Amino acid sequence: MEQQKKQLAFQFVEDHRQEMLSLWQELVNTESGSSEQAGIAMIAQKVKKVLADEGASIRLAEFEKAGNTLVGEIGVNRSKSGVIFMGHMDTVFSTGTVATRPFTIKDGKAYGPGVLDMKGGIVAFLYAIKALQAAGYNARPIKVILAGDEEVGHENSNVATCIVEEAKGYAAAFNCETGFADDGIVVGRKGSARFTLEVHGVAAHAGNDPENGRNAILEMAHKVIAIQGLNDNEQGTNINVGVIQGGTVPNAVPDYAKIIVDVRYTQPEILDKLAKQIHEIAAKVCVEGTTTVVTLKPGIQAMQTTEGVKQLFSLVEKTYAENGFGTPYPKKVGGGADSAYTVIAGVPTVCAMGVKGGRNHSPEEYAIVETLFERAKLLAACVLNLN
Repeated sequence: MEQQKKQLAFQFVEDHRQEMLSLWQELVNTESGSSEQAGIAMIAQKVKKVLADEGASIRLAEFEKAGNTLVGEIGVNRSKSGVIFMGHMDTVFSTGTVATRPFTIKDGKAYGPGVLDMKGGIVAFLYAIKALQAAGYNARPIKVILAGDEEVGHENSNVATCIVEEAKGYAAAFNCETGFADDGIVVGRKGSARFTLEVHGVAAHAGNDPENGRNAILEMAHKVIAIQGLNDNEQGTNINVGVIQGGTVPNAVPDYAKIIVDVRYTQPEILDKLAKQIHEIAAKVCVEGTTTVVTLKPGIQAMQTTEGVKQLFSLVEKTYAENGFGTPYPKKVGGGADSAYTVIAGVPTVCAMGVKGGRNHSPEEYAIVETLFERAKLLAACVLNLN
C-alpha cells in the first residue's frame, strides 16, 4: 500500500514540475529580506493559499518588528503522532536586490535572492504535502512552521519559544533549509551569539596633550587579541571579531572604540563559559583610565545530535537508497537554524532537506533545479517510510 502511495506521490511531482517552478519564481521575486515585513506577509499569504487548498487550517503570528510566522495544520485528528515541515520565509538580502537579480534559470541552475536559502525548500515541502494528499495519505497529522525572522535570530519576536511549543509530541521534523550539493544531511548545528564591547577613554590632542589622553583603540587592541585567543577548534568553538569602530581623526587620541564579536558553540555550557571569559577580558584594564562595557545578544541555539536525530537520519539514508537518490551522509555545520528548537522540544529532526546548491547569502547563490523535484519526492517518501 505504501509503495503504491509513493508511486502516486512521485507521479504527482512529475505532473506538476512547471507549477513548482512557477511558484519558486514567484517566491524568489517577492522581496522578503528580514526587515521587509510586507514582503514576508506576501510570502505567507502565498503559502497559506497553497495549504488552504489542501484543507489546512492556518494561524499567523504577527509581530511589531518582525515578519509574520505561519503555522499550518492538516489532518489534526489523524491517529498517529505528526510530522513537521519547517523553515523560514525571510532572506538576508537588502531591499532592491530582486530588481537587479530576479529569478533566473541558466544551465540547470536557478539564481536569485533566497533561491536556495530557502525559497526552494518551501516549494519542495509544499509539493511533498500536496503529493501525499493526492496519494491518499492519512496516517499522521502534518504541520508546517514557517518563521518570518530566522535570518536575524528572532531578535524581535518569541518565535523560538513558539516553535518549541508547536513541536512537542511530534514524531519527526524536516527542516527544508539549504541543501548541500554533496548530499550532506545536517544532524547538528552550532549555536550563535554576539558580544558587543565598547571601550570609553579620554580624548586629547595627539600632538599638544597626548599625556592626558586615554586611548580607547589601544585598550581595545589588547582585548581583540585576547578574545581571538579564545578560539578552540578541538572543542568546536569559533570566535570572530568581525566589526571594529573607533576614533574620529588621526590627530586626536580616541575616546571610544567598539567591536562586535561573533561566537559559535556546540553546547549551552560553552556559551556560559565564554561569556565569563569575555567579561574577564573586558574587566582587565591595560590602558589606565579606560572602562569597558559588554553586551550579549544570544542568537539561535545549537542543534544537538540526539539519538532520535540519528535514527531519523537513518530513515532518510534508507529512503535515499530505495529511490536511487544517491548516498547521504550526516553533516554538522557552524550555521544556526530553527531545527535546534524542534530538537529541544524532543522531536527527532533532520536539517538541510531543501533544494541543493551553494553560495547562499552571496550574490552568486544558486540552486540545482532538478533537486527541487528530487527533494519533494524524498520528503514525501520519508513521511511514508515513517509508517
